[in-house]
Amino acid sequence: MHIIQQALEPREKLIWSGQPKQGIVFRRTDLFLVPFSLLWCGFAIFWEFTAFNSGASNFFLLFGGVFVVIGLNFVLGRFFWDSSQRKKTFYGITNERIIIVDGFVQRNITSLNIQALPEVSLLERSDGLGTILLGSQSATQRGMTLSGTPKGVPKLDLIKDPKYVFSIIRSAQKH
Repeated sequence: MHIIQQALEPREKLIWSGQPKQGIVFRRTDLFLVPFSLLWCGFAIFWEFTAFNSGASNFFLLFGGVFVVIGLNFVLGRFFWDSSQRKKTFYGITNERIIIVDGFVQRNITSLNIQALPEVSLLERSDGLGTILLGSQSATQRGMTLSGTPKGVPKLDLIKDPKYVFSIIRSAQKH
């Protein structure tokens, strides 16, 4: 994790580093989004097909085309965007702070003082992966986040052995 090493201060010790799960990931929110996106995209394609076959004006074809593009992003694009975001995300826990390095176009470094974290929560999945929330979420931050919207509470998302990482954070908070 040489990206995390570059972010360390001179006297900091790296205790743990990792990345989110790589590749396409299905989340709980996909139980709603997959059927919705298929309906959306299916209707948009039907609209385009009907408009094209009926000789509708270019305006109607363009109007429907926008919704087809949105639908294709809902059906497929969001999985690839999420995967590419996670590929460029790195996590580190030191004796002083938690470091999150991410960003698709530009690199963002988030540094959180371990001693000052208001709340740390562990969310475990049945596949052994987990997410550690580094703060409290409001009701409006739970659930779906769409591309381009604020990320909300910093988190270590989809990490392996989340209980172990959670125990590292809790132990560092006690010292």
